[in-house]
Amino acid sequence: MSLVSETYIDPSPANFAAFKDLPRDRPIHMLNLLRFREKAEYPQGQENHGKGWSGQRAYEEYGRTSGPIFRRVGGAIVWRGTFETVVTGPDDMRWDDGFVAQYPHAGAFFEMIKDPEYQKAVVNRTAALADSRLVRFAPGEAGEGFG
Repeated sequence: MSLVSETYIDPSPANFAAFKDLPRDRPIHMLNLLRFREKAEYPQGQENHGKGWSGQRAYEEYGRTSGPIFRRVGGAIVWRGTFETVVTGPDDMRWDDGFVAQYPHAGAFFEMIKDPEYQKAVVNRTAALADSRLVRFAPGEAGEGFG
């Protein structure tokens, strides 16, 4: 029996409103957890429809097409990891990719997602993903302890 019953690709209106209500003038970290579809699902008529791409290949296309915009707004990947196993959490939870994207401020994130070229690129993300999490954090200090 699966403990993970819902999947998430895009933010809910309530979650996006909460994101928009947070301060926009300070650096943010966005934790991205991604699970790819076996086969990408593009809408009929989209230029990549019918190419038979895997979800991972479609996400690579998202990275290629959105990357210049991400970098232009000051974004950078500050951590990336390869999933190995769940220690605490549902037994059937798995992620194909995980990374933390850093933005100089939340306004940069909004600038990116409003960019017309980004809006064309994001169709690749939607086609690629079976499930995802996007979680905003305020950057903190790294160190030796947990507290």
